[in-house]
Order: sequence, then structure tokens, then C-alpha cells
Amino acid sequence: MQSSLSISVSPHTSLTVQRSNRNALEPLAFAPPSKPLNLRFCGLTREALGFSSLRRNSDSFRFRLSSSARVRRADKFFVSASLSDNGSPPKTFDYDLLIVGAGVGGHGAALHAVEKGLKTAIVEGDVVGGTCVNRGCVPSKALLAVSGRMRELQNDHHLRALGLQVSAAGYDRQGVADHANNLASKIRNNLTNSMKALGVDILTGFGTILGPQKVKVGSDKVVTAKDIIIATGSVPFVPKGIEVDGKTVITSDHALKLESVPDWIAIVGSGYIGLEFSDVYTALGSEVTFIEALDQLMPGFDPEIGKLAQRVLINPRKIDYHTGVFATKITPAKDGKPVTIELIDAKTKEPKDTLEVDAALIATGRAPFTHGLGLENINVATQRGFVPVDERMRVMDSNGNLVPHLYCIGDANGKMMLAHAASAQGISVVEQVTGRDHVLNHLSIPAACFTHPEISMVGLTEPQAREKAEKEGFEISIAKTSFKANTKALAENEGEGLAKLIYRPDNGEILGVHIFGLHAADLIHEASNAIALGTRIQDIKLAVHAHPTLSEVLDELFKSAKVKAHVSGPVSEPIAV
Repeated sequence: MQSSLSISVSPHTSLTVQRSNRNALEPLAFAPPSKPLNLRFCGLTREALGFSSLRRNSDSFRFRLSSSARVRRADKFFVSASLSDNGSPPKTFDYDLLIVGAGVGGHGAALHAVEKGLKTAIVEGDVVGGTCVNRGCVPSKALLAVSGRMRELQNDHHLRALGLQVSAAGYDRQGVADHANNLASKIRNNLTNSMKALGVDILTGFGTILGPQKVKVGSDKVVTAKDIIIATGSVPFVPKGIEVDGKTVITSDHALKLESVPDWIAIVGSGYIGLEFSDVYTALGSEVTFIEALDQLMPGFDPEIGKLAQRVLINPRKIDYHTGVFATKITPAKDGKPVTIELIDAKTKEPKDTLEVDAALIATGRAPFTHGLGLENINVATQRGFVPVDERMRVMDSNGNLVPHLYCIGDANGKMMLAHAASAQGISVVEQVTGRDHVLNHLSIPAACFTHPEISMVGLTEPQAREKAEKEGFEISIAKTSFKANTKALAENEGEGLAKLIYRPDNGEILGVHIFGLHAADLIHEASNAIALGTRIQDIKLAVHAHPTLSEVLDELFKSAKVKAHVSGPVSEPIAV
């Protein structure tokens, strides 16, 4: 099918069409296309480009616009070079790239920018490392490492099966807390030193956008940059009616300090955060009560994996739960009275129950940290606190226009609230500002829950895949393998686990992979890389895995898939939703 492409450019915007080769960009006259150009749009959305195909000469080409383009779903490019009314851009710049926020996302972007030869600065109003290093991934994994060891030492049956005898296990609460804090400090120092060693300027102070390509750092310092990335992350979300005192009613930020191990703690929310803390608290001797607003525990996980995980991670442990209820009011313990939690039915809103516990952990997710950024100065309105972006992480203003030279990555844009997703988005942005177009495939980004055993996933869940298949008119198939058939898992006496593959039998596309079992978080990356590269099942099933290793769980999983197609090579277009 042949389609036309016309370009309308405002009087003050220049347009160059260039041919890319390995070493340079050469001017290329725009000529009538002769071959179909297959653009791989593999992000979560495709709203930035509104055409189905282009044609090209034998060499690849790309468009470079002197200022950001506003693109509509039509057969034309509409280029807007207009800038915000709140000031004009500077003619010279202090930096090529300025990053507001020094978390994992900002750090990843800064390191990649330096590698690309950009003069780079990073702004941090709190501490380097952001949520992940200081109040999230890093200290929580330290606590989970402790809970994992405790579970092993407390599992007499498991140890006896290995021929081991261990006396009663115990722990020092302060020692455990110090382990988490020391790890966070070490990683934070590593991040700081790595940036300083590479020449990244670390500017201390809260960053506020004053106008196009201008940021105020702290109370009076103004810095200019050719391109700016917002990477301010998120904070714990606390619903209305819940009073947090930091002692008996806490968020994950407080829980990671492990100032106490309550006898009975209620955890509001049974997602990743709630599950991981239930693993920690029960290993250290607490009883846990989950409070979940949805009708089932572990929302967001593949339902089949969730059921198996509940049987292993919740039912045998000192955990009970209430589902389909909201905690409308939580009052901290005081004057000798316990923490009180008032529950209502999630559907009818009728009073359901009142709980009295020693402590409550609010694990209801996270909210973007975007207030006070000065977004109003560039006519940007947040959506539920999130900064609106397109699939290339370019910020959009209140009128739907792209804001020139401004990007937002990580939790602040809400596309995928994971530290490694933020880093990947930051690297993608740096690729773009240095001349190489790049769209991140969010469906190839894995996620993991570090319970014992672990849960990991990439791509679509089975319900999501079935919905997509029905909408687009194709069939899906399911393959499964058990850890009980894996030699390494049996040698470890850890045969509880399942790997699940969701795929298209007609062409071998991998739609999703879900794993519950020993080291699931490490195993998922073979699947995520396959999705990212568009590898077909019929090709990956020919890969060789070392024996005996846990990786053979996935080897058997791919080999068990039945694909009708006999064609090899990458999938023509990665999955996008």
C-alpha cells in the first residue's frame, strides 16, 4: 500500500532530511520513496506518529527537526516551533543536558550522556540515589536477604532433607536495620562517585523550571541547558482518612528502617510492596493481616501465578486477609490503645469491620513527586500528578503540543513505575538528543517481586493477552513447565515453582512470560530480551543452556511451545498496546 507524506513547516523552523551512515550524517535530498519503510513502534503508545508506512531509498533516513514537532494522526507532519510564553530560550547554554533528580533514572541518563560526549549536570534536592537506593529497592532487598536466611534456618524439614542440623535461629533487630542502612549508604556513595569521576556536575538544591531550557536550583542559582530531563520519582501514596505517625502507622519509607518488629501488623495493599514486607515481617516473627480493596489478593499478577503464589507465600504463613474492603480510617496507637482500622465494603461502602492491631503498613502504591516543579511556567498540566509524555518521553503541554527540549522519565511520568524502567527511559532520551531515534518497548521490561520464592514477569498476563487476541483476531497458546522437573531446583530441594509462556502459535511471538520459583527474578531476562529483540520461539528454542541449571526451566518452556510457522528471523513488529 502506497501512502503520501507531506511536511508543513512554520516560517521560523528549518527542516533537514539526512541519511545516516556509520560515521556521519550526510544531507540527503528528499526523493520519491521506492521501498517500504518498516518503522518499529514498540512503546506503550503510538500517538506520536499517525501514519501506517513510509517508503525509502536503499539507505535508511530520518527526519531531524530544529525544534520539537507536533504530530497528528493524519497523512501529514505538522511542525510547531512555538515556545512557551513564559520566557524565551537562551542563546548559549551552561550544559548540553540537565537532569532534575538523581535517582536511578537520572543516574542512568547522566552516565549515558557523558558516554555520548554531552556536558551534563544533575540536580538533587534530597540525596543521590532517590527512592530506589535510599527508601526502596536497595534497603528492601537487604531486609529480604535477611528474611530468606531466616526462613532457611527455621525450616527444619528442609534442612533435615539436606542432612543438616541447625540450632534455633535468632536475629538482632538493630543489626538487621544497620545492614539495610549500610547497603543504601554504600550504593549511594557508589552512584555519587561514579558520576563525579565521569565529570557530571552534581548541583544541590530543589530544581524548578523557570521557562524554556531554564532551571532554578535552590533559591537563586539559574542554570540553562540545551535539553532537560525531569526525573523526580515518587513518594508513598497515603489514601485519605489514614493518619501516619511514622511509628505505629507507617509507609514503606518508615518500614525500611525496621525500628520495631510488631507482633501483629496489618498491611494495606497486597501488591509488590505489601507482599515483600509480609515476607520480611513473618520471617521475623510477626503475624500479618492483608487488607485488599479488590476481590482477590495480588492484583496485577497473572491470575494463575497469583493463585500458586498465594498457596505458597500466604496460606502456610501467619497471614490472614480481608479482600473487597477499604480501610477508610486508620488511627495510630496512643495512650495504651492499639492501632484501629475501620473497614467498609468496597462495593456497597457499608461498614464491614474494625480491626485492632499493633501496627499498620500502608502499601497502597506510590504517587509522582512533581509538585513545585514549575510546570505551570511552560504551560504543562499534570494528570493525577503525572507529567504527560509521548512514547519518546517528550513532555506535552496543556494543548497537546510537545514542549521543545523537555523530557520526563521514571515514576514522574507513570508509564511504568520501576527503577530499571526509569533508567531505560533515560538512556532512550539521551539516544534521541544525540541524534538516534529510539522508542522503548515497555512490554519488554521485566518486573520482579523478591519474596521467597520469587515472582517475575514480562509482557502480558493471560487475561490481557486473550483480550488483545480477541480484539486483533488471532489465537494464543499457553505452555508451562514446573520447577519439580528441574535438576538444579531438586538439588536445592526447592522444587516449588512454575514457568508460564503465553504466545502466538501462528508466528511464534512471545506475548508474556511469568515465573514463580527459585531465582525467578534472575531467570526472566532471557524472555525479556527475546521480546525486546523480537525473537521468535522457533529460534530461541534452539538456544543451548548449561546443565544442570535453573535456566533449563525456560529452555524446556520454549521447547514445549507448539508453533505452526516454520519461518525464522525476528518478529516483524514488536508487541505494543
